[in-house]
Amino acid sequence: MNDIFDKQLEKIDKKVIFCKKCVISNQRPRITFDDKGICSACNYALIKENKIDWAGRENKLNKLLDKHRSRNGSYDCLVPSSGGKDSAFVAHKLKYEYNMNPLTITWAPFLYTDLGWRNYLAFKDSGFDNILFFPNGNIYRKLSRTAFEFIGDNFLPFIYGQKNFVFHMSIRNKIPLIFYGESGELEYGGNTKNIDKSHETIEDFDEFYFKGTNLKNLIEIGMENKILEKKDFNNNLEFFNPPDQNLIKENNSQMHWFSFYKKWIPQENYYYASENTGFVANKFRSEGTYSKYSSLDDKTDGFHYYMSLVKFGIGRATSDAAHEIREKHITREEAKILVEKYDNEFPSKYYNEFLNYIGIDEDYFEAIIDKFKNKSAHLWKKINNKWHLRHNVNKTGADD
Repeated sequence: MNDIFDKQLEKIDKKVIFCKKCVISNQRPRITFDDKGICSACNYALIKENKIDWAGRENKLNKLLDKHRSRNGSYDCLVPSSGGKDSAFVAHKLKYEYNMNPLTITWAPFLYTDLGWRNYLAFKDSGFDNILFFPNGNIYRKLSRTAFEFIGDNFLPFIYGQKNFVFHMSIRNKIPLIFYGESGELEYGGNTKNIDKSHETIEDFDEFYFKGTNLKNLIEIGMENKILEKKDFNNNLEFFNPPDQNLIKENNSQMHWFSFYKKWIPQENYYYASENTGFVANKFRSEGTYSKYSSLDDKTDGFHYYMSLVKFGIGRATSDAAHEIREKHITREEAKILVEKYDNEFPSKYYNEFLNYIGIDEDYFEAIIDKFKNKSAHLWKKINNKWHLRHNVNKTGADD
């Protein structure tokens, strides 16, 4: 219980600073700040606006698609898609604007919400062939429990499958071209080494997405702590892992960011998906934020975002507001109000279902939260037995 294996935490600066343009802090893993106090995501937003030749990028896209476009109705690209606004936008654009024939790929969430399942079906029925894969439920649940307790992110096994499964489908179906939506490292703040590349390699996954803990590491942690047992591994875990590098090279499988070729604006993606693929937003805002149209598929979503607040002091409202400032939808002052109001909100709607799913009680949940807040003691202070952020963007933290 006392061990924490998120390797990102070892690299976080203990002095907290906030971007002067948005509301994100330097606690986001891999984000950088320039000498003016501006984060890498805000600087990339300026590059998108002023320096990228989008007409030239469009030409590159057309050349890439011309090289792969099917002439006989066979599938010519793969699009991982949950039916959410962003992946639906990408798939629909490729099929109906660029005359491609995508096969869409879905790695199932842990616990579908009614709305997530509804949007998945609406997307499929709007005109797409789809492969939906549910991993072994017992393994999936135990891996999620292990990841929550020792990495501080129940989502990690989902991310393994989301990133790796499509490469297996690429090789098995001999379809080398893969399209994801946006590069989170560039759009939301992170490593900028791929800033001029249309795609990234699978070697980056451990650092960028898996928190330095791949499936083998996570299984070892689960076994050592008696969450996982030998009998759990009579099943094939192939799709949680990346395929052999030689097979990737032989098939020439490449995952391209659609955001490299088309300016990425999530709010516009929402309107597009609503009009073209039947996507429906929540009737009410999501817990922890003010938005209604992002990450709606899984009942455990809220705990993924809540643990970002616990480990990095960055809640869901901060993440949403930061990129909406960059897209000029809201001002920084408006964002600060939204962060103050919603960022610390606990995701209570599916709390009992989450506890039941990963097999812990409320006391054990609180002990896990305390463990991670103690690990991030430069962010949190306990006053009268309640945790408070030491610093926040509104300068109302316990140490501000």
